[in-house]
Amino acid sequence: MTAKHMPLAYTDTMTRMTTELTSFTGQNVLVTGAASGIGAAAADLIESKGGRVFRLDIQDIGKANSKKIDMGSPESISSVVKEILKEVGQIHAVVNSAGIAGPTSINTEDVKWADFLKTIQIDLFGSIWLTQAVLPIMKQQKYGRIVHVASIAGKEGNPGMSPYNTAKAGLIGYVKGVAKEIATSGITINAIAPAVIRTPINETVSEEIQKYMVSRIPVGRLGEPNEVAELIAFAASRACSFTTGFTFDISGGRATY
Repeated sequence: MTAKHMPLAYTDTMTRMTTELTSFTGQNVLVTGAASGIGAAAADLIESKGGRVFRLDIQDIGKANSKKIDMGSPESISSVVKEILKEVGQIHAVVNSAGIAGPTSINTEDVKWADFLKTIQIDLFGSIWLTQAVLPIMKQQKYGRIVHVASIAGKEGNPGMSPYNTAKAGLIGYVKGVAKEIATSGITINAIAPAVIRTPINETVSEEIQKYMVSRIPVGRLGEPNEVAELIAFAASRACSFTTGFTFDISGGRATY
């Protein structure tokens, strides 16, 4: 039976069930990197679906429920999570979109160690510290969704960006392992691997590297933050209940694995 020939009551029921599963009504959702780009788009979309969104960023966002957070500091991350828990009691989902590009167009032997470490600390260690901070309450609730924004660079690597490649590859591996640890707890953890997206972080990437990255995309263009936000919203919702440890590709066809 095709959808065209299905009884109207059935299709209405299925539509309602899908809407309910992708709704964030009554949920508290943390979004890092929420000042701009992918994080801002994800925060706006989840909020439009009924979620109470806490917008976290190193910058002062100046919106309701926004807080400053330093993803390079485990103390800052722990403090912000504790503050939110004290305020609302539960955290249902976390979207981690914070990050830096680090050094670009620099061969690995020429990268200063301090710059390498800073990229790893924010993009990888910050993701780990955030996960460690929210897992106890999610385990107590027997429910949670964690979504980390990784990168196509973590799957394929981009030349001249060894610190960023390393951090994002490490994040993908971290998500895979943690997912198996918490598989029966009602919590899912997944990653998103975008190709080059039209965001402020790419303003720090050289024109040469940007041209290289776009040339690898079969669709032939930059991705848009709202396109990534749609995928994030699914992965952070109740609908994403049987997928965990996965890295969702959103790369215009660059990676299909």
